[in-house]
Amino acid sequence: MDLKNVKVIGFDADDTLWSNEPYFREGEEKFCDLMETYMPRHSAHRELFATEIANLSIYGYGIKAFVISMIETAIKIAGNTLPVDVISRIVEIGRTQLNQPVILLEGVEEVLLALKDKFRLVVVTKGDLLDQESKLEKSGLSPYFHHIEIVSEKRISDYQKLIRHLDIQPNEFLMIGNSLKSDVLPVLELGGLGVHVPFHTTWEHEKVDVIITNPGFRQVEHVNEILMWI
Repeated sequence: MDLKNVKVIGFDADDTLWSNEPYFREGEEKFCDLMETYMPRHSAHRELFATEIANLSIYGYGIKAFVISMIETAIKIAGNTLPVDVISRIVEIGRTQLNQPVILLEGVEEVLLALKDKFRLVVVTKGDLLDQESKLEKSGLSPYFHHIEIVSEKRISDYQKLIRHLDIQPNEFLMIGNSLKSDVLPVLELGGLGVHVPFHTTWEHEKVDVIITNPGFRQVEHVNEILMWI
């Protein structure tokens, strides 16, 4: 990986800067608890995931979209027998999730502190605007970043737009994140550089089975490993 041209480093937020996916998995388990009267847990998991994927183009990502998908799935599973109390408890799952603390991943602030005077640092994250802004404020990390980009999706076109906004060339941009699908592959396709930092829990929708041979790619086990070669 040749870093001599890099001017801007982008960081994904959820499960790269702070823990996020475990809260969704906890919410999913609570939802399946509520559905056990009507359907086996593995089937409820499958129905919820199918609803989430179907709703992505309508509601996007984030906790609010997750709550809507849980309610829709519960109605699909239980029909007219679904008590109003269950819907209230689903809403409470989402409210609890929205109020969870922001827990920085180990080494994140150390890395940002070491890089902030050498590069322009940006956050590139997808999800609900209000929720992502709230998490960034709670994290205390805002002062490290030159720019915050909250997008509905991380497609090649979204990264092209960001790179134009930053007034740089693709080979001057390095993206760091936990998702190969969203954080790495689109950037490599553009001619940028990508670092994959796997998180122990990954949403099924973000999983891809690929072997990357691009010289602009590197995988590390822990985010602070990048300080050894940047």
